[in-house]
Amino acid sequence: MIEKLARAIPWLVIALFTACGGGSSNAPMTPGDAAAAAPVITTQPTNAAVTVGSTAVFTIVASGTAPLTYQWQKDGTAIMGATGASYTTPAVQITDNGATFAVVVTNSAGSVTSSSAKLSVAATSPDPPSAADVVTFKNDVARTGQYLVETTLTPANVNSTSFGLLHNLKVDGKVDAQPLYVSQIGSTPHNVVYVATEHGSVYAFDTDSGTPLWQVSLLASGETPSDTHGCPQVTPEVGITATPVIDRTAGAHGTIYVVAMSIDKSSKYHQRLHALDLTTGAELLNGPTEISGSFPNSAGTTTFEPGQYEERAALLLLNGTIYTSWTSHCDAPPYSGWIIGFKQTTLAGAAVLNIAPNSGVPMNGARTNGTWGPAIWMAGDGPGADPAGNIYLLSGNGRFETTLDAKGFPNQADYGNSFVKIANSGGTLSVADYFTMFNAVDLSNRDVDLGSGGELLLPDLMDSTNTVKHLVVGAGKDGALYVVDRDNMGKFDPAKNNIWQQLDGALGGAVFSSPAWFNGTLYYGAVGSTLKAFGISKAKVSTVPTSQSAGTFGYPGTSPVVSANGTANPIVWAHENQNNGAIAVLHAYDATNLAHELYNSNQATGSRDQFGAGNKFITPTVAGGKVLVGTTNSVAIFGLLH
Repeated sequence: MIEKLARAIPWLVIALFTACGGGSSNAPMTPGDAAAAAPVITTQPTNAAVTVGSTAVFTIVASGTAPLTYQWQKDGTAIMGATGASYTTPAVQITDNGATFAVVVTNSAGSVTSSSAKLSVAATSPDPPSAADVVTFKNDVARTGQYLVETTLTPANVNSTSFGLLHNLKVDGKVDAQPLYVSQIGSTPHNVVYVATEHGSVYAFDTDSGTPLWQVSLLASGETPSDTHGCPQVTPEVGITATPVIDRTAGAHGTIYVVAMSIDKSSKYHQRLHALDLTTGAELLNGPTEISGSFPNSAGTTTFEPGQYEERAALLLLNGTIYTSWTSHCDAPPYSGWIIGFKQTTLAGAAVLNIAPNSGVPMNGARTNGTWGPAIWMAGDGPGADPAGNIYLLSGNGRFETTLDAKGFPNQADYGNSFVKIANSGGTLSVADYFTMFNAVDLSNRDVDLGSGGELLLPDLMDSTNTVKHLVVGAGKDGALYVVDRDNMGKFDPAKNNIWQQLDGALGGAVFSSPAWFNGTLYYGAVGSTLKAFGISKAKVSTVPTSQSAGTFGYPGTSPVVSANGTANPIVWAHENQNNGAIAVLHAYDATNLAHELYNSNQATGSRDQFGAGNKFITPTVAGGKVLVGTTNSVAIFGLLH
């Protein structure tokens, strides 16, 4: 027994030896008298196999001079709050299948990292889905764009010989929203893509056969999609621009939530939130509901006017609330930055916030004042959310007060050109923190938006002091990459930007797109530049790309996504508007080296894989061995050729 204790606690050997007269002093030694022993892991974590919805437990045993500290990691990334000798996961999902868990043990004498344990997750259904679902923009509420259960498509088979266009399914309008995908409806496995159009329709197609399952129009009797208000950004009509969101557990068969714009016979504009059954497309919850809202400002109240806005940013489903966020038609005043939430189960109004309530209130100044408000564009990206339920977004150019209140917030609560963190307390939305560039007013006056691009919430990262950092990244028209600490965003300082990291010019152009993240790498595609990969080490983004594509992307750049099987076989997928949008091109790159292009849809002879004209909002969807791409009048389905 003593020998076992001595191996586990090296200082005990010295203490016992001294107590028995082996030392030069009769006084017993204490642990502090001995040299500190570095940690040693005596029992490594072991693999775990569980089913969806359950938890997994990973445990180690370590020895060494106390105190020992522990930091668990998932797939090499630190897990916030996982600082014990044992770690219990949250309820796991099918997307956690293949994840690895390890722990770093540290004391005053050094640190040691355990071996990695693998998590295997099985579906609980007797008829498991064939692949994970894509039910929201860029796959998750962090907007990472990573699909980590792709077992069919690999760098070895994605080439013009074995991979190509399978179906090009016609629809009745432009597809600006990202296609969504489910692999099962109710208890029945079924690979289905959901497509929303600017003509106000939603379609469901079988991705394997290309068979249409249903189509519904969200226009009321006698209505048409909205006109463009003379704005060329969404043409020739405005119906459904924002990416919907799906909840597989809502309703009898799952529910897709969609916002559609229309105009009636009396020229009255409507913005409505719909809830549709995934199996039939039938309207649920006595919907739709008309979108409305009001918010206090310095002149009294500002009111949401449906005709002044479009819902461009993707919907966010968070803790039972559907969040919508609103932008203008071009820069046609008056407009401001609305976030309006609805209860998922009833479609009743739940919360309202305006991040520029005074944009219609006259004041002295330049373009950013008066009727100019920071709308929410984000190139179709959706507001993101952290595990605590905070919401993050980037605002466009517009009114911002450089006079701050006692807490460092703009004294009239207008947040132009800002990273904004929004908290929901008891159904009340409020700005909890923000970051605004020191030259935000000048940028706004020159129409240099931050919010032309979308945000991405990075996973927990360990910095050089072994402190876990919670970061959000974003970029806009000025081409700078901003990395902001979500726990201390930096607010506004007229002299400098007080943020975690800023990389000026690293992206090579203005950003009208959203980034992607995979396995320690950030992917960005700016206008007129290459698709770039940036490594991250010690919570800092590399100052130069670790790799980049050979070709460049014209306006609006590209919004990449990543497919992989865990960390194996990663591929970056990117959409290009070639020849000023005359030709849509799908690209596939080796995620570990973007200079290695695996495939593009122009390679096959006879124009076999060309699928139509380009469309600037497009973000591809990868799921179940297929790649789904919206066009000006269809959804293209790519996969392995038979």
